[in-house]
Amino acid sequence: MQNLRAKGNVRSYVFISFLLLLLFFYVHYTWRSLGLQPVTSSSSSSSSSNAAALAAKYSGVYDFDFCPAKLVDYTPCEDNKRSKKLPRRRHEYRERHCLGDPLRCLIRPPPGYKFHALWPTSRTETWFDNVPSRYLTVAKADQNWVRREGEKMIFPGGGTMFHEGVTGYIEGISHYVPLGEGSDIRLALDVGCGVASWGAYLFDKGVLTMSVAPRDNHEAQVQFALERGVPALLGTLATKRQPYPSSSFDLIHCSRCLIDWTSEGGYSLIEVNRLLRPGGYWVLSGPPVNWQKYGLEAWRGDNVEFNKSMVAIEDLAARMCWEVVAKAAEADLYAIWRKPRTGKCYAERTEGTQPPVCEKTNDVDQAWYVTLTDCLPPLPLTEESRQEGEGEGGPSSSPPSIAVGKLPKWPERINFTSPRLFSRQPSANADAIHLDNFRWQRAVAHYRRLVPALIANKFRNFMDMNAGYGGFAAALFEYPVWVMNCVMTDKKTHDTMMENTLPVIFDRGLVGTYHDWCEAFSTYPRTYDLLHASGVFSAYASRECDFVDVLIEMDRILRPEGVAIIRDEVWLLRSVARIAEGMKWEVRFAKTEDGEEEATGKEAQTAEGGAAVTEETGGADGKGKIMLLVCKKRNYARPSLAVAPET
Repeated sequence: MQNLRAKGNVRSYVFISFLLLLLFFYVHYTWRSLGLQPVTSSSSSSSSSNAAALAAKYSGVYDFDFCPAKLVDYTPCEDNKRSKKLPRRRHEYRERHCLGDPLRCLIRPPPGYKFHALWPTSRTETWFDNVPSRYLTVAKADQNWVRREGEKMIFPGGGTMFHEGVTGYIEGISHYVPLGEGSDIRLALDVGCGVASWGAYLFDKGVLTMSVAPRDNHEAQVQFALERGVPALLGTLATKRQPYPSSSFDLIHCSRCLIDWTSEGGYSLIEVNRLLRPGGYWVLSGPPVNWQKYGLEAWRGDNVEFNKSMVAIEDLAARMCWEVVAKAAEADLYAIWRKPRTGKCYAERTEGTQPPVCEKTNDVDQAWYVTLTDCLPPLPLTEESRQEGEGEGGPSSSPPSIAVGKLPKWPERINFTSPRLFSRQPSANADAIHLDNFRWQRAVAHYRRLVPALIANKFRNFMDMNAGYGGFAAALFEYPVWVMNCVMTDKKTHDTMMENTLPVIFDRGLVGTYHDWCEAFSTYPRTYDLLHASGVFSAYASRECDFVDVLIEMDRILRPEGVAIIRDEVWLLRSVARIAEGMKWEVRFAKTEDGEEEATGKEAQTAEGGAAVTEETGGADGKGKIMLLVCKKRNYARPSLAVAPET
């Protein structure tokens, strides 16, 4: 009997193993058929002549010099010296403008740069030498934004409008906007973020905040935000759409951001409406809110103008069918509105009311170098609408199920299959999100074995340079990290290079942005701990931009001792490895989580432990064979200048 049981157990084990093997191959090949593989179809079909031309182009020996010290905080597309020559109307000169030639040198860290403070310590203190900016410690000393204590920068949670500190300010908002456990609010946008204390402390409420500010006289705002470990981008509301799809944020906030919301037809506030999810909230504090109390003394402004501005904001909000949640007279510091969840009010407006509803030909999700429009994205007539022509007939609409209060609550939301997936890709697999999650969970587990800093939770700021459905970020959500999900976009067409999956990413409760890697990213140097580049170089192999420029930009935004994991075809990785070694990175090849035995060839190493870039790596041509290039950036900071602390 025991033998029979043993045989039965063996048969059961074999059967279960067989089923698991079938599941693996199903997921693996279905994932590839979905177009989710990190290599684009265009690169896989590249001709041998193109491969030979690329190999010849990058066959040299690279050795990049360090940039002049004055470029220590250089932001190529937000260069104040060059932007001063641009039009000042509606603050166009503060927007993103990629002028001049790209960098071909390495930005050295400031003297004394140290490995950043770990989260959550970094929320309240960072190393002064890492961002040695004194301006805000003086200019905002009376508002408690930031102060220097010896070799540390301390962030006490103050702000211009945070009269009771940032936690008290957030609690005040929570009287009108549901925040915290069980809330429907997951994603927020902070316009004019200061040092991002609002976003830093909203983490306690389960809210992930994108903090945005221009590079202006309040130097280093976004730089401080990222050094603290808070998602942030350089940007401003001016003449172009913000680089996010419509219906992205559950909550948008402005605290004394001094934007003229209603000038020239109200483009800025109409853009807030585009970005707000149906049922989302807009919170405004500072001028002109409650001008009767604060106008003359606190703001030293003209009460007549404050009153005029407030009346104009209230009028435009009413014409956009926003519901008043809190009036300034009641809430003191705040005025709060809520965007409608349906378009019923739009249909009931008097004919000719401005702004109009956007035509379906206006893709309201398109936002890369797209001029602001003065129309409202269509909404369904009812929360049960499913008919064509009821505001849900195309990719520019907001289906009822993505409204605030309709989406699953966090963290269940991370597995949500957005209906916007099917509006963009009608033939998409219904299991696409599940399969994508499975794939990247395996990949992340493999990456953690390859990069010890991931096991030790030493990294905080991650970027997925080609995010797909956001599966890489989803696989990391239980760790103390956040991920900037980039969907690759073409500046010439204003459209995404592949399917536009950024709406799906936001619907899952993750943040991201559109970006074209032919240009610099809207951030300061040394702001990300880990860059994940899956299929990026395949996607750009047939485009005009140079691999050197993409990699130099990766070096600019990667923190010293940070890691880049580049996942691509071996024939491309050979060229990438040559350039990376010329940037003084530590470089090594590694197998993927699938093993990819046919792709590995000899994983030979150089004497320094870097990648041996030879024809043996990946076989004869390496085309169609996937490997990883794991790169680490060294810290080349000079010793600290030992500047005496301010008194």
